[in-house]
Amino acid sequence: MARPQMNSHSRPVTLTDVANAAGVSQSTASRVLNGSDRHVKAGLERKVLDAAARLHYTANVQAQAVARGTTTTVALLVSDIADAYFSSMVAAVMASAEKPGLRVTIAVTGRRVEREIELVRELRGQHARAIVLAGSGYVDANLSDALVRELTMYEEQGGRVVLVSRKDLPFDSVDLDNFGGARRLATALSRLGYQDYHVLGGEKALVATQDRIEGFKAGLADRGITLSDANITYSAFSWDGGFGAVSKLEDSVLTTRRVIFAVNDEMALGAIAGLRGRGLRVPEDIAVAGFDDIRTLRDIVPGLTTVRVPIAEVGNEVVSRIIGEAPPALMIPATVVLRDSTPRIN
Repeated sequence: MARPQMNSHSRPVTLTDVANAAGVSQSTASRVLNGSDRHVKAGLERKVLDAAARLHYTANVQAQAVARGTTTTVALLVSDIADAYFSSMVAAVMASAEKPGLRVTIAVTGRRVEREIELVRELRGQHARAIVLAGSGYVDANLSDALVRELTMYEEQGGRVVLVSRKDLPFDSVDLDNFGGARRLATALSRLGYQDYHVLGGEKALVATQDRIEGFKAGLADRGITLSDANITYSAFSWDGGFGAVSKLEDSVLTTRRVIFAVNDEMALGAIAGLRGRGLRVPEDIAVAGFDDIRTLRDIVPGLTTVRVPIAEVGNEVVSRIIGEAPPALMIPATVVLRDSTPRIN
């Protein structure tokens, strides 16, 4: 096979080099290699492709974006890649994107709106095919006004916006049944005989936190149990948040609350570690439940009761919306999974 042709300074092969080698105009070579919709005769197309292969030409992604008006890039913006829930979602979206030929890039926002705005501005200039924002939105709508403007301009330029588990922005979304899942969990725990509860919530500003807490309250209310605000502790939406919250609870709370419900599994695992550090056993001394059913739970003993979110289905629905094969807005069901961390007590 021929070696790549370089000049004396070993510069990369350009589109002009390919056009000259194929004996065609640069515009014709561009139409073939950069994805233009304009038709090129089969004979000329073959010459261009043969020349590109012979010279080991690598297409310029930005040039392709200009020619097509977009790229095949899907930008997935997640809150925290270290969180097992988000890493699983990244894997699910990537797997679903492979078949239609989409390429997924990842950026971490740290749940900061200003970072989301900054990334969307960059992606508008890069002609990304789609932007997917995964992670809870914010209760305070004023925080999102600037982000809405940026995303609207992006869509006006031909991009596609898909949200996952966010109701704070007016764009196509794949929603998780946070409220309903938490409500069903509370009902299931009550039927096991539990009467006393303490909730570990994430940041108050997160919509997911509020939906899961309100759903849990509703499920208990259905069973004639009231959960007061005094029995809710807010902390970071993370392992450290759960660990820190439990470490600071009064001894009296831990002896009177038979169940701790953490609004995500990472917090629940942190809480279990915190309880162990205080000499308490799960479930012998206190029961614990979470939400999400992350893959990490496979290695946890005792098994953690939680609410399962079908991440693979989420990935499929996201990609279906990007390529225009699904109607807007969908609620992904969440199902209760009872395990040994919440044994029956009646």
